[in-house]
Amino acid sequence: MIVIDRATCANLATAESREWIVANGLGGFASGTIAGTLTRRYHGLLFAARRPPVSRTLLCPKIDAALGYDGRSYALATDRWGSGTVAPEGYVYVNGFVLDGTVPVWTYACGDAIIERRVWMEHNANRTYVCYRIVQARSEVAIRLRAFANHRDLHATTKAGDWHMDVRTTPEGVRVVPYDGAATIFFRADRGAFAAEHVWYRDFMYTAERDRGLDDREDHLLAASLDATLLPGESLTVAVADHDLAPVESDAAALRERERERLLLGAATGGDAQTATLPPWARQLVLGADQFVVRRPLPSDPYALSIVAGYHWFGDWGRDTAIALPGIALATGRPGVARSILLTFASYIDRGMLPNFFPDSGEPAEYNTVDAALWYVEAVRRYIEATGDGATLPRLYDAVASIVDGYTAGTRYGIGVDPADGLLQAGEPGVALTWMDAKVGDWVVTPRIGKAVEVNALWVNALRACAALAGKLGLDGTRFATAAQRAEGSFERFWNERGGCCYDVIDGPSGDDASLRPNQLFAVALPIEVLDAARRRAILEVCASRLWTPVGLRSLDPADARFVGRYGGTPAQRDAAYHQGTVWTWLAGPFALAHLRVYADPAVAAALLAECAGTLTDAALGMLGEIADGNAPFSSRGAIAQAWSVATVLDAWCTIGAGERS
Repeated sequence: MIVIDRATCANLATAESREWIVANGLGGFASGTIAGTLTRRYHGLLFAARRPPVSRTLLCPKIDAALGYDGRSYALATDRWGSGTVAPEGYVYVNGFVLDGTVPVWTYACGDAIIERRVWMEHNANRTYVCYRIVQARSEVAIRLRAFANHRDLHATTKAGDWHMDVRTTPEGVRVVPYDGAATIFFRADRGAFAAEHVWYRDFMYTAERDRGLDDREDHLLAASLDATLLPGESLTVAVADHDLAPVESDAAALRERERERLLLGAATGGDAQTATLPPWARQLVLGADQFVVRRPLPSDPYALSIVAGYHWFGDWGRDTAIALPGIALATGRPGVARSILLTFASYIDRGMLPNFFPDSGEPAEYNTVDAALWYVEAVRRYIEATGDGATLPRLYDAVASIVDGYTAGTRYGIGVDPADGLLQAGEPGVALTWMDAKVGDWVVTPRIGKAVEVNALWVNALRACAALAGKLGLDGTRFATAAQRAEGSFERFWNERGGCCYDVIDGPSGDDASLRPNQLFAVALPIEVLDAARRRAILEVCASRLWTPVGLRSLDPADARFVGRYGGTPAQRDAAYHQGTVWTWLAGPFALAHLRVYADPAVAAALLAECAGTLTDAALGMLGEIADGNAPFSSRGAIAQAWSVATVLDAWCTIGAGERS
């Protein structure tokens, strides 16, 4: 368990900065702060994925509780209003918080009564449970719940005006129809009787949105209330969903979630020498990894899977999915999940390219990335290496061969092989094709047009992987091996003798780019050695001295005039800083692997990962976030839970930990 003590919970600023999230395997989620305040538009008890894993819609922002005990009243909710007022101030009653697996659990001290609150979601359903249990009391406790409703897009905010929802009590609970054609919202409890309400609470204040330069006010509808009386040891559970609810069986629902988590940990530790002795932080990441696995139904497979790049606002992105897959699925002992994800994305390959992302509103996928397809080839290589799955290999080989052939022939955005040296070039004005893809209006912050160092390290590895996979099938992979040999011979061109490291990009519109960035690390971390040992060591040393922080790697040398040490401000200011010094946690895994390859000291490499995992309470509890400031104290920023951050750290530990124990 991750435990947050009473002193932290009682400090509103600190308690608001600690966030929790639980996901349902469809793309839907519930999230909030341990203080109980809604500080983001992305906080709520039910964001339902109406077309998994996208079209996410806020249906229930919150369920508040007020208690009557021993002649006193206790409002457990905490709300911040547009005026700046905080009322009520229920956080003062929080006696402690734990993350029990993935389930957030609060304990409240109301006089000498102790009340526990748990929130979890039903896996593969848009359904959230909230359970209140009287742990200790001298007499009965009266409880009043107030259930709120809304119906808006994940990224929007509601200004209610005169919006009138159809709220009705039914024999089972309360049904809310926001408007014709909207999702119906259902509330049901295992005791007590609901009463329909219709009161707009206006002007909730979102401090995190204010700090991000975005709309920071919203209205929510009080849709229902419920009164009950509980004796010590008794509980009250409410379910909210986008579908008709069966009678609420709280114990059975909680047991299903606990059993699912037990199986996840069992898969990760079941007889695999690489994961048999997972430390507590890695076990927490195993559970966190599962939160990113989502359904993406295909006509040929309604149970097809994908990976959400991060919470709260990301969908499933091709690059992020391919990078995260080994850590999310293979390191956790779930090769079937890996297979499904690989086959899902194989169906989307077009002209050799993998989709960059699927818009959240359901529009067609967008193809504007050079490296996603190459990371996909590496994921296929890892999958076949781990499983030896000969039955699936022909389908996956066809996919990866189509990628390499498509890139060789040339595809969108100038992506293609330069016949002069066999290296891969890419880019056009106005687009950003690598993972450093921030734009501010028409300004591409890091265009990286030409031959990017990590893209070509991936290209060599992809060519070698295709040659090896062809051999496993008894096919002729000569064209891949020949192309790989040529690209390997040309990789020498990336070496910057004056800088003692690699150029970030060569043959760009302005020549070679000597910016010190972490991208060259992949010339060391990936399996195929494209540089000699002395140069690999030099790369590792410069990244360690200039870019490494306890929470990941900076995206730009602090000595560079363009370096931005704090990520914040308006959307434009944040995008301008995104890859100009901001620390990226996902790079910690490749850095540790590169460190192991250079120094052959698994204990030190493992310690680097453990240091990074010390941030499990900095953003989403039990998760690793997306980014952090480039300057100390390296405060967490961006998405509170990021798939490739969790995945690369976990995957690297499974590799490095095995070496440490051998």
